[in-house]
Amino acid sequence: MFLRSLSAALVGCTLLLAPIAASAADRGPSTPEERAKALAIVKDNETNPLGPDAQEQRRWLLVWLTQVPDITVHACAIFDRLPKSGKKDSDLIFGQTVFSQAAFIIQNPGMKEDRLAEYQAGVEGALRVYEVLVKANPKDRQPYLDDLIQRREAGTLAQFVKERAEAACKN
Repeated sequence: MFLRSLSAALVGCTLLLAPIAASAADRGPSTPEERAKALAIVKDNETNPLGPDAQEQRRWLLVWLTQVPDITVHACAIFDRLPKSGKKDSDLIFGQTVFSQAAFIIQNPGMKEDRLAEYQAGVEGALRVYEVLVKANPKDRQPYLDDLIQRREAGTLAQFVKERAEAACKN
């Protein structure tokens, strides 16, 4: 449900995912090839979020995540002050949290229940995207995200994520 509600923000267009999700019951778990493709997309989007194929890659990943029954990304409002939808790049940055969380789950199947580690991976992926975007357009800085980068560099980001998760998320 969470992923379906993000579809327009993540891919920049309206996707009607209900029929896609309905067909998810007809398919089996993700394949090794699909998981490898998903990881490549996440990595590419973290380093090149505005690349020529980035939007289509995010679309594929979003649809795939709604279809596969074995990968579940958990929603949590770690970013409590991220500007609302419509602010330049905010949707892209927020969307990356979902994709980076999915990558964490794929790479760490034995940690599927470690929501804190999953949330941490999502925040770190979003910050990587933000850093790339700010490097390209320095005027698009977001003080809240700059603060999170400082926390990461100081080694206190994990504690911040833990506190936010405890305050905002049902584990």
